[in-house]
Amino acid sequence: MGAVISFLRRLAERIAKENKFKLYIGGAIITSTVVLLSGISGWLIERLFLFLEIRSPIIISLLFAFILSTALASRSLNNSIFEIINLISHKNYIENLNEIRQKLSFIVGRDVEHLDKNEILRALAETASENSVDGIFAPLFWMFIGIIFWHFNQLMPGPLAMAWIFKASSTIDSMLGYKEGKLRWLGFTGAKLDDLLTFLPSRIVLITLPFCCRPKQPILKITRQAWKDGLVDSSPNSGISEAIFAYCAEVRMGGVNYYKGIKKIKPIIARSYPIANIGSIKRILNLILRLQFAWLLVISFIIKFLN
Repeated sequence: MGAVISFLRRLAERIAKENKFKLYIGGAIITSTVVLLSGISGWLIERLFLFLEIRSPIIISLLFAFILSTALASRSLNNSIFEIINLISHKNYIENLNEIRQKLSFIVGRDVEHLDKNEILRALAETASENSVDGIFAPLFWMFIGIIFWHFNQLMPGPLAMAWIFKASSTIDSMLGYKEGKLRWLGFTGAKLDDLLTFLPSRIVLITLPFCCRPKQPILKITRQAWKDGLVDSSPNSGISEAIFAYCAEVRMGGVNYYKGIKKIKPIIARSYPIANIGSIKRILNLILRLQFAWLLVISFIIKFLN
C-alpha cells in the first residue's frame, strides 16, 4: 500500500503542480485507487479460500485466520512500546536517550529530538491509546461488518476485504493526511475517509473500555468526562480514544508537541490524574488486551447467534 501511495503521490504532484483543484482530484483518485485495489485483493483472496475450504476446512480456516490477523497491529504496537520502556527503565537510560528517541520516532508523528523522559512516556501513553483504535479496534470492527455481509451473501466483501479497505484508508491518512503544503489538498479525501471509517469504532471503544477496568468513579461519569475532553481535540476520533484510555488508566495526557518544528498545544485530558509513567503505560497496554479479548468474545457470540 505504501509503495503504491508514494508512486501515485509523485505522479499527482507532477501533473497538478501548484493547482489546488487538481491536487484535490489527484488525492481523490489516489484514495479511490488504493482503497479499491485493497478491497478487491481481499475479496479475491476470500473467493479462493471459500473455494478451497470445501476440500480442507480446518487448514484453510486457520490460514485465513492468520491472514486476517495481519490487519491487526496488536503485537507490533505492544513490542514497540515495551522495547522503549525497557530501555528507559535502566538507571543509565540517559546514555541511550538518542536511541530511545529514534525508536520513538518510528511510532509517533511528533518531533522527538528534544524530548526528556517525562515527555517520552507521555508520547508512549498517547500513541498507545490512539493507535489501539487505528491498529486494532477499527480493523476488528470492519472485519465484523464483513462477516455480517457474508451472513446475507458470500459474494459481498467479507472480513478480509473490509479490513484491508480500512487499512488502505488508514495508511493513506498516515502518509498524506497532513495540513501542510500540497498535502493540505492532496490528502484531504484520504483523511476524511479515515475519519469516517474510524468514527464508529472510536465511539464503541469509548462505551466499552470502562467495563474492562475497575474505575473509581461511575462508568457513566467516566464516559461523559472522556467524551467532553476528547471532543476538544482537533481530531475528535483520536481525542476520544486518548481520553477514555486516560480516564480508565488514570493518567494525564495532552500538552505541547512539536511537528516539524511547529508548536501545537493539545488540550489537557484527565487533568486530575498524574503524568504518564511506566506503570500507567503498562495499564494502557493491559486495557488494550482486555478490550480486544472482550470484543472477540462478543463478536463470536453474535456470529454464533446469526448462524
